[in-house]
Amino acid sequence: MKEKDRIGKIIELLNEHYGEKECYLDHEDAWQLLVATILSAQCTDARVNIVTKDLFVKYPDMKSFADADLKELEEDIRSTGFYHNKAKNIILTARKLLEEYDGVVPSDIDQLTSLPGVGRKTANVIRGNIFHIPSVVVDTHVGRISRKLGLTENEDPEKVEYDLEKKLPQDHWILWNLQIISHGRAICIARRPKCAECFLAPYCPGCEVKK
Repeated sequence: MKEKDRIGKIIELLNEHYGEKECYLDHEDAWQLLVATILSAQCTDARVNIVTKDLFVKYPDMKSFADADLKELEEDIRSTGFYHNKAKNIILTARKLLEEYDGVVPSDIDQLTSLPGVGRKTANVIRGNIFHIPSVVVDTHVGRISRKLGLTENEDPEKVEYDLEKKLPQDHWILWNLQIISHGRAICIARRPKCAECFLAPYCPGCEVKK
């Protein structure tokens, strides 16, 4: 089977099993999603959603985060891990957005990645989910499973991103992340992949069990 046809079948099966997934991080606007994505580094989406439920009540807008007491914000987000850096970056990002962008979260990749604590993954979450700009979001699930599927050999997230942009249809870029997260949680679990149960097994070079 040609690679293009194999990738098409993988996408077809992902659509069949997971459908049109929505962003796993609860948010009402671009700023809230930016904060939630910063918090999600090395933390589960479920934990972030628990934290932001109260956080966005206590800090209802960008200015309230910009004016936040660092130590107090650290305590508010402590359970997400790496809270010293996350709190500092959220405050600095809020201030920069207010001072340089009139409080508007930009859609440009270079402007987004110039914000404290914002890398390409976070920037692409915003671009894809808020601005609907075709974007490939590479997290640990996407990197690991894309390698198993033979879509990349790279470990570096930015290189994985570029590899996937070349091989996946553009209209599936943002959905790839959401569907692969679902697959990584349900079937292709990092330490105990359920290859025998995997509907992608016939099309996965890294699968130990072929149907």
